[in-house]
Amino acid sequence: MGFPRAAAVVAAAALLAACAGTDAGSPAADPACGAFAQFQGHRGTTVTVSSSIRGVEADKLVKAWETFQTCTGITVDYTGRDDFETALAGEAAAGRAPDVALFPQPGLLAAMARTGRLKAAPEAVAASVDKYYPADWKRYGTVDGVLYGTPLDGNVKSLVWYSPKYFAERGYAVPQTWAALLALSDRIAATGVKPWCAGIESGGATGWPATDWLEDTLLRTAGPDVYDQWVEHRIPFDDPRVAAALDKAGAILRNPKYVNGGFGGVGSIATTAYQDSGLPILQRQCALHRQASFYTSFWPANATIAEDGDLYAFYLPPIDPAAGRPVLGAGVFAGAFTDRPEVQTLRLYLTTPDFADRRARTAGIVSPNNGLDRDVLTTPIEQLAAGLLADPGVTFRFDGSDQMPAAVGAGTFWAGMTDWINGADTATVLHRIETGWPA
Repeated sequence: MGFPRAAAVVAAAALLAACAGTDAGSPAADPACGAFAQFQGHRGTTVTVSSSIRGVEADKLVKAWETFQTCTGITVDYTGRDDFETALAGEAAAGRAPDVALFPQPGLLAAMARTGRLKAAPEAVAASVDKYYPADWKRYGTVDGVLYGTPLDGNVKSLVWYSPKYFAERGYAVPQTWAALLALSDRIAATGVKPWCAGIESGGATGWPATDWLEDTLLRTAGPDVYDQWVEHRIPFDDPRVAAALDKAGAILRNPKYVNGGFGGVGSIATTAYQDSGLPILQRQCALHRQASFYTSFWPANATIAEDGDLYAFYLPPIDPAAGRPVLGAGVFAGAFTDRPEVQTLRLYLTTPDFADRRARTAGIVSPNNGLDRDVLTTPIEQLAAGLLADPGVTFRFDGSDQMPAAVGAGTFWAGMTDWINGADTATVLHRIETGWPA
């Protein structure tokens, strides 16, 4: 159950507590603010927050803490930046970091923590994480035994978007194996339609969608254990099994018969914004788009997302049965560069089921928070993602590039995959990343 969902007498007590010490007409005296009793006392303060979340997705993020702002009087000043990952270290060194940064990469969070500039999570925040999040998610935000980053939300990446209506019209079936996926791609290509559309342009983060392709195929060919060894650099970045997985991804991404529906040839992938990359499905210019559950935010509002609608998604099929049914996913972690009381208050709120519920309602994003009210997961993609995360037959792994040292995961890996899309050969790209791995 989410927080707080108590009986009327408890709610009344919370409301009295929230209203204590406030003016009768103040926002905190509003009955809707009873849930925010523990966050009072910092009216008139401002907390700056920054991340790489931009556009429509950023609007939905801001809406999720709108009531927190209204009820506490704490202004959350948010900035979404396309150069977030590349600029943050320099800004922190110059004393210009935001109060709170939302890290999509545990590797970047770890690098910042080790500079001594990030603040450890306060005791109350750490206790809330222990209460509401699985140990693995806490581990991703812990550096050298200290909790710095608290989980904000999560997503499933091992999905392929498609149009059920288009499939029904053409007599296509959702593939259950990789071989069937390729056979379907060939069948679509034979009609004159490029079966796949893709885009990896993302400002200073250009290349990251292609890293997901490699990670998903490596999980499906070599299995989770080899994947873990690769992420932790216990095997070389250019291990032959990694090269084989990248070539497997290339059989789709670098196949001129398969891509890039609606945009051009293979080369257009590097210049197509990832936010726009799936839209040709709605114009029947492509049929398949591998992208995460959070891509829900980028479809037009009038598009119906349902099992029989304009859009839906299916699980990216397995390749080698010995690798099981792996699911690649990711998430965002909140870390702080300051520890003023209002900053600690916002950090605590972001760990609560109340925030997780509001985030799910506004953005269609599934949180790993175990207090999330499952009743708010009203969209089919939320339900699909939650089902995969809860499936005991699924092996979950966190995004590999996000766990690697920032110089690799948010640097040479992104750049290398962009070069690879643009025609660089597999061995050269992987070897270059391997030789640049920090000592």
